[in-house]
Amino acid sequence: MIATWAQIGYLVSAVCFIVALKALSSPRTARTGNLLGAAGAVLAVLITFIAYKPHHLVPILIALVIGAVGGVIGSRRVQMTHMPQLVALFNGVGGGAAALVALMELGEVQSGETVAAIATAFTIVVGAISFSGSIVTFAKLQELMTTRPVTFPGLPVLFVAGILGAIALSGWLVSDPRVWVGVLLCLVGLAVGVMLVLPVGGADVPIVISLLNAFTGLTVAAGGYVLGNTLLLVAGTLVGAAGTLLTKLMADAMGRSVFNILFGAVRGGSTLGAGTVSDRPVISGGAQDVAILLAYAQRVIIVPGYGLAVAQAQHTLRELVEVLQGRGVKVDYAIHPVAGRMPGHMNVLLAEAQVPYDQLREMDEINPDFKATDVVLVVGANDVVNPAARNTPSAPIYGMPILNADEAQRVIFLKRSMRPGFAGIENELLYDPRTTLLFGDAKDSLTKLLAAVKTV
Repeated sequence: MIATWAQIGYLVSAVCFIVALKALSSPRTARTGNLLGAAGAVLAVLITFIAYKPHHLVPILIALVIGAVGGVIGSRRVQMTHMPQLVALFNGVGGGAAALVALMELGEVQSGETVAAIATAFTIVVGAISFSGSIVTFAKLQELMTTRPVTFPGLPVLFVAGILGAIALSGWLVSDPRVWVGVLLCLVGLAVGVMLVLPVGGADVPIVISLLNAFTGLTVAAGGYVLGNTLLLVAGTLVGAAGTLLTKLMADAMGRSVFNILFGAVRGGSTLGAGTVSDRPVISGGAQDVAILLAYAQRVIIVPGYGLAVAQAQHTLRELVEVLQGRGVKVDYAIHPVAGRMPGHMNVLLAEAQVPYDQLREMDEINPDFKATDVVLVVGANDVVNPAARNTPSAPIYGMPILNADEAQRVIFLKRSMRPGFAGIENELLYDPRTTLLFGDAKDSLTKLLAAVKTV
């Protein structure tokens, strides 16, 4: 029986996790929430070492040091644009660790302990799914493999067979908890995880990461039951609930169901984009032309996207906005819920550049303002302003709520090339007579714009 002081310490850690999760809901308090959550985790680890006095202490400490060093190096070296990949890896490691712990505890489960056996089987199979699925999402985001949906004849049959096989093996494990059955169940789970994510298109991968995060949370909660650890049960439940809610919110922001996101390509749906570069004529301009449009506008809305993050141009953009505001131009940033590669990507990026929070306006709030806007400056975004979401039923983003940039008087796109966005489809707004394109790296283009506006 764990000591009372340790139980109280675990309770404090659990409260830290809950408060941290609440703090992470706002950019103003996110840093504090992150530190609070980390403090709760450190406290929980220290309590575990002191209260349980684990065996094999040296190998455990070596593993902790390796993990800590890897985490510090990774967090410092990974760029903001690669943060979703890092999240996918961390999530996969969590699911894989839960599955391995359950396999190791399987030898302690006795016949007749039905609830413990069910929790163990659940942890093994769902943890394995989360691990392999997260590795595939990492490969897609890192472009180690195609970001387009991967399907092949017989995939639905294999997937269903994998699910049925996992259920059958889980039932076998519950009735007769043998380690080799658990290993086989783990292998089936790994295969199911791969088949679950392969058909998902690149634009939907962040949603799948959130779903797999929920899976990992549930496995940790189930693992907490197996180990008799209340803190793991609480922390896993929090992660599972938060991941589930985030998945639903992101799917709603895309205007599609989670089922369609996961299985649309398998059913022959519309998750495939064209992916080709168009040679249709567009109106392009130079920095001086665009600077004149911005400098003499009364109302400007800026739509940031992944290209802004790739170019690390957020500081230059903020300087440009400050110069425009100094000329009396009203400027706001329009934030789409799924702009970038993860929820809040643009909020974090702009907060890093010290952009005031009151200038960041969410889609539903700012959409009515586009009709009264002189110029919309789209920096590295594409799909979130693509009218195909409203007008083209065959488009993979059809039904997704978008920013109404096409309702403004003029639209300026800062783009590297005519390559389609992450969804792999053309944006008809690029060919609109009201649209001007300024080609080049976003940071270089914004630097030239900044200099040109100052001379207008």
